[in-house]
Amino acid sequence: MTQERPDGAPVDPAGRFATATSTQVAIVGAGPAGLMLSHLLHIAGVDSVAVDIRSRHQIETTHRAGILERDSVRLLVDSGASDRVLRDGDQHRGIYLRFGGVSHHIDFEALTGASVWLYPQTDVFKDLAEARDRDGGDVRFGVRDVRVEDVLHQPTVSYTDAEGARHVLSAGIVVGADGSHSICRALVADRQQFFREYPFAWFGILCEAPKSSPELIYTRSDLGFALISQRTDRLQRMYFQCDPAERPEEWSDARIWDALQSRLAGHDGFSLREGPIIERSVLPFRSYVQAPLRHGRLLLAGDAGHTVPPTGAKGLNLALADVAVLAEVLERAVKKGDTEALSTYSERALARVWKAQHFSYWMTTMLHQVPGAAAFDEQRHLGELSTLVASEAGKTYLAEGYTGWPDTTRHGATPGSRVSSHGDGSTAGREG
Repeated sequence: MTQERPDGAPVDPAGRFATATSTQVAIVGAGPAGLMLSHLLHIAGVDSVAVDIRSRHQIETTHRAGILERDSVRLLVDSGASDRVLRDGDQHRGIYLRFGGVSHHIDFEALTGASVWLYPQTDVFKDLAEARDRDGGDVRFGVRDVRVEDVLHQPTVSYTDAEGARHVLSAGIVVGADGSHSICRALVADRQQFFREYPFAWFGILCEAPKSSPELIYTRSDLGFALISQRTDRLQRMYFQCDPAERPEEWSDARIWDALQSRLAGHDGFSLREGPIIERSVLPFRSYVQAPLRHGRLLLAGDAGHTVPPTGAKGLNLALADVAVLAEVLERAVKKGDTEALSTYSERALARVWKAQHFSYWMTTMLHQVPGAAAFDEQRHLGELSTLVASEAGKTYLAEGYTGWPDTTRHGATPGSRVSSHGDGSTAGREG
């Protein structure tokens, strides 16, 4: 517990005087979710401070793929954070489902009038970090020994900076946006935790090769799942289903390409364009939800409160949807003194979270081989895929889930968006 000098200034546990400052909202975690929240609060005239145990360089150089839903792109552009996604992002108007050796195109534009954008999460972070620099945001990277206390009455966030000095930050409200290893989630009393671990993982690679497809290919084969994604004209992301215990360093380039090519092989003669593999990793599959997402003056956002398998491309989009709702709730609580608004956040956010959990689970189980599954289940999944691609209603459901569900609970959500269905950045984008 923080000590104090006679004049009231706090002292850290080692006996050194700590600096004491205050803010309206303290944000633990300065990844995309934390920075987007800080940016939106700035627009609303609400003061915030964001802290993160990672350095800015660490976050900028941790490469993660990214598919942005239409409303995630709108949030970046319409909030003034950045419109670089419209220039450098790759608009995808659909995906391919491949099974039985044949590809079937799911045309999002024709089905829903919406698209998604291929735009790495790293670039989203860079855009938001630069926006906070531009607007004079208070973001403190590379801190350690973070502690959050007294979230029911007078919250504090204490930490040690890179120079070893201790700081105590008093806040009206604390937001935990500190990822799947969150220190904040354990502070939520009477919480329920819902968890599923899948019996497979993704073996992911980054390779130097031309694009094999203009849009993502989701493949189910007798050998397991594969996903063909893109990064740039010269760098590509690809994944295939593997055992969670696989050691990526034991796989040669030739063995990896054989695993990928064999899953994509089919009657149409399709084959991947190969090149040197420069990164390889194994990504476990987990689903997690904690409820509620609020305890007193502490609220959780993004991976701190929920995680999804990557199959449905929902993780980053859920985090951005969380903070869009949270920014509105916090503005009402801080600027208008409506603290009852805080009680609406968890239910509103979790409604979308569970829709995304179902969508991710559905895509994951439909497309992956489950170890030990009966032949009946394999044929049933193929029947499900065949029904889906032959049904306008089925394809529309997939397109709606993949491009994202509009948040009808949020006041004034993305009016007059610059993101048109054609991705031209015009100011008359339709709402769709």
